[in-house]
Amino acid sequence: MPVNGAFLNTSVFCCFSHLSLNNKHKYHGRGESVSAESTVRAIEDLKCLSSLLKIQTVRRTLYKILPPQIRRRIKALKKLQVESVHVEAEFFAEVHKLECKYNQLSSGIYQKRRSFVTGEREPTDQECDFTLDSSLDLEAEGDNEQGFSPFGAVDANTKGIPFFWLTIFKNVDLLNDMIEPHDEPVLKHLIDIEVECLGNESMGFVLKFVFSSNEYFKNPVLTKYYEMRCKPDEDDPFSFEGPEIIKCKGCTIDWYKNKNVTKKIVMKRQKHKTQGTVRTVTKSLKNDSFFNFFDPPQVPDDETEDVDAEIQAILTSDFEIGHYIRERIVPHAVLYFTGEALEEEEDLEEEEEDDDDDELSDDSDENESAVVLSSRVQEIRKVSTLF
Repeated sequence: MPVNGAFLNTSVFCCFSHLSLNNKHKYHGRGESVSAESTVRAIEDLKCLSSLLKIQTVRRTLYKILPPQIRRRIKALKKLQVESVHVEAEFFAEVHKLECKYNQLSSGIYQKRRSFVTGEREPTDQECDFTLDSSLDLEAEGDNEQGFSPFGAVDANTKGIPFFWLTIFKNVDLLNDMIEPHDEPVLKHLIDIEVECLGNESMGFVLKFVFSSNEYFKNPVLTKYYEMRCKPDEDDPFSFEGPEIIKCKGCTIDWYKNKNVTKKIVMKRQKHKTQGTVRTVTKSLKNDSFFNFFDPPQVPDDETEDVDAEIQAILTSDFEIGHYIRERIVPHAVLYFTGEALEEEEDLEEEEEDDDDDELSDDSDENESAVVLSSRVQEIRKVSTLF
């Protein structure tokens, strides 16, 4: 049931103390009367009709038919609901503290993961003692030490897991859509992604993209900061659904000369109007690139200030990507490398599509009900005036 609205049901009828119910008698009020059977039928029709209306319309309709004493008690309930929302906000604040605590506890696991990925050290036999994918071992190509990674040949001398994070990014559609061909050589140097959980009031987090030494930029780490809010809106407290990302900030990438993949050089010939001489002018234009992720649009400090629709769309996508990397990619990296996590997500998407199909079927049934109701609207209105 929606928070900001309500759907009528037959129990609403029982709230009206100024009406007396007897199945074989009539309801009396304002000098008009209708049969008990007609009233019950009309109430059921009103319930069905209200489900077809927009939430705000239903809410106003409900308030019109409720007596003052009931409306007064509903106000009290809504005030209690606001208190509940603030308790919920406190709950999420405590959850964030736990996330920070366990993120710190997981850091040792992630550091060990990095050492295996980069080849800094080889896992021991005990560390490799994992039997849940034994069936996959049987399908593997024997003991042949020659093979291929998604981005090149590997052999017995290959260290770690080559291009581990780039493979993950290419596997995940949300991230793959951001990657251009000129980004891939740079992303091959990505060796880890860390999440720093900020325990202050902002409830934010920082994504740290760790790179090996490379020919493209000097920074060993590129950062993306996200600020979150977990406070109900005073003017619309019932819209609160938990922490939300409200602002993000990237970092300055110190590119080596002629290696900046976020810029492209365009050469244009210009002819002098009077002298007729021709010269070549070069311009630096913004280039599509994954690394534009570290240069997001700025959000105004004044939240009441309007944001351009295009910028808002970019920020919305940015927030989604940052949240996805933090919540899904970093904790389950190996499963996105192998594709197992993607299979689970596809299963969930199929279930959601089935649910959508069911909703469409329900909508069709409701449309048919609307046609039937149209012939009885006058009777519904007549019953409503009795309240």
